[in-house]
Amino acid sequence: MTLESHCLVPARRYALVLVDLSVGFTDPSRSRLAASCDGVIAANQRLLAHFRAHRDPVFFTTVMYDAPEQSRVFREKLPALDDLAAGSPLVEIDERVVPLPSEAVIVKRAASGFFGTDLAERLRKAGVDGVVVTGLTTSGCVRATALDALQHDFRVLIPREAVGDRDEAAHAANLRDLQLKYADVVDLDACLALLG
Repeated sequence: MTLESHCLVPARRYALVLVDLSVGFTDPSRSRLAASCDGVIAANQRLLAHFRAHRDPVFFTTVMYDAPEQSRVFREKLPALDDLAAGSPLVEIDERVVPLPSEAVIVKRAASGFFGTDLAERLRKAGVDGVVVTGLTTSGCVRATALDALQHDFRVLIPREAVGDRDEAAHAANLRDLQLKYADVVDLDACLALLG
């Protein structure tokens, strides 16, 4: 028996959730957590232009720690996360996709943009029933955010060019798994067409 993925019914209104496009993940010359991601940034620039032109909601996330007990076990598993300390330039959103003053930056301590934050409440207040999830990394925070979005009953779109990972095999495997069970993984052009 094989699993077949069925496309979700499109949402009535989407928000764009840009996951961890902070310097700590986008600039390999400054961070051990980062990977080269110029293509991911370019795809997110296109999506931002679309969402801003249509005045649809945009949310950014960034990982930041200001106390040693925050996400203690996660940080033990991945000690490089300790670099993402409050006040570090690594937690700032990459200047190529800098948020507008009206666009919230959700500070998170865990992989998911929903865990321990008010993102779900903000999305509902904005009147959306779907999210376009983008950013870094596919196998980590993007996946966790997409799963939690679905578990909060939001329809999830993931444009494959707008997400990336330090590990290409993990990137491909996670996109496949997300498509099979949790989200619609589509080409960027198809995503923009669906968004209208």
